[in-house]
Amino acid sequence: MPDLSHHARRLRDLADLLEAQSKPSNDPLAPHPDTLAVIGNRNVKRGQLNYAVPDALQIQRRIRRYHADHGVQHGDIVAYALDAYLRAHGYPPDLASSQDDGDRSR
Repeated sequence: MPDLSHHARRLRDLADLLEAQSKPSNDPLAPHPDTLAVIGNRNVKRGQLNYAVPDALQIQRRIRRYHADHGVQHGDIVAYALDAYLRAHGYPPDLASSQDDGDRSR
């Protein structure tokens, strides 16, 4: 009988990835529950992002305005937006491994 353990492992990995993605909701930009938990934990380690973005998009001004209107911290706004984008494109975080052994993805 052929060894199908490799296929079973791949199917489990695929199921884990699908589970990590957001469930469809009325609001396509609603944060994933795992993301809300991570951002809500103020003791979580944070890292600096530093990327150049087109000035014409007025990203910094829009983030400052959103913060003023809603009280969401600048870093949290960026984290919500990038997490939603990356999850939608099939790149969910591996929260279990980053909590177990620190974030080695840098």
